[in-house]
Amino acid sequence: MTEISGRRVGGLSKYEDFEGLRERAVALRRAGFSLRQIRDELKVHNNDLLNRLVHGEPPPEWTKRPNAKDDLRERARELRLQGRTYDQIQVELGCSKSSISLWVRDLPKPERREPSEQARLAGRKRWEHELAVRDEARQRTKAAARQAIGDLSDRELFLVGVALYWAEGAKDKPYDRRENVLFVNSDPGVIQTYVAWLNLLGIAPERRQYRLMIHESADVAAAEQYWADLLRVDVATFQQTTLKKHNPKTVRKNTGEGYHGCLVVRVRKGADLYCHIEGWWNGITADAVTRLR
Repeated sequence: MTEISGRRVGGLSKYEDFEGLRERAVALRRAGFSLRQIRDELKVHNNDLLNRLVHGEPPPEWTKRPNAKDDLRERARELRLQGRTYDQIQVELGCSKSSISLWVRDLPKPERREPSEQARLAGRKRWEHELAVRDEARQRTKAAARQAIGDLSDRELFLVGVALYWAEGAKDKPYDRRENVLFVNSDPGVIQTYVAWLNLLGIAPERRQYRLMIHESADVAAAEQYWADLLRVDVATFQQTTLKKHNPKTVRKNTGEGYHGCLVVRVRKGADLYCHIEGWWNGITADAVTRLR
């Protein structure tokens, strides 16, 4: 037996055995073998010797795994340079402190904050967690309430529609007898419910007129198409849009992609229908009043 790097391998001299193994190992490496495959092929189970045999030979591309944490590392360094602590970086990125320490150890430590500032940050984190818990509870309550409604009967939809119109629709006044059936709203669900009610009453589509009311700074064409798609009607049947002048001094919240203006739904020749609506509402309130006695 002869030695290879302090160990003996039968048959060959130290130099001849090592060089022969290295030659074979390099050939395998260049052929695309991994270290494990070379180990199994040459029956070399000493990791130090195995690494020496392939020293200077780059590993094949297929053995290189992409570092999934590169983006996290860069973000951690950015946060550290902003003065964040390990705890704050961990909360934001969700990675371990040991990884954070390894990534940012060459960067300067942030200035020590006053206890009052630390308390404010801790309080904010607790409050954010509390808000998330409350929101989850709200969503569960809403989902349960929705499930409790189930399917509406025709009578239930009829009563809902009467109340909805009397709350949101145009009403006749003693000093202004118009008796128009005119409904205006910006809530898609409200509009859909109202139109479903008109369907229930048998109001023919040709008796309905649609008109958009919206601020002039909005995307008018997109808003018209939104309502047309929602109600499955031809946008070409819409009446001329009413534009509201934009006041730059007014800070409006109803802007952006979610803003579609208000839709006006008018029933032509609706005087008789209006009288029925008012009568239906009076019937509802008369019954409700008796429940207060």
